[in-house]
Amino acid sequence: MALLAKETLGHDPMKGVAVVFRAKRADRVKIVVWDGSGLVMYWKRLDGSGFKWPPIVAGVMRMNAAQLSALLAGMDWTRMHAPRILQPKALA
Repeated sequence: MALLAKETLGHDPMKGVAVVFRAKRADRVKIVVWDGSGLVMYWKRLDGSGFKWPPIVAGVMRMNAAQLSALLAGMDWTRMHAPRILQPKALA
């Protein structure tokens, strides 16, 4: 799977990229990632529902770590937003 990701997608799990493969029914995932000493494969299946996947852009789905964590928890990651940073009001 790591070789497939490297040769087909151009993303090398051995360089810090977590590569996520999904099943056709979208209820199972396999993740291949380098942990510093070897490749690790993570496999998960959701019971009774499917994962909500991001759109495909140029053959790849991109997510940040928080979105991937929500996806793996079975949550709707599209509802996750970065916290707003409030700027202090200037005193007059």
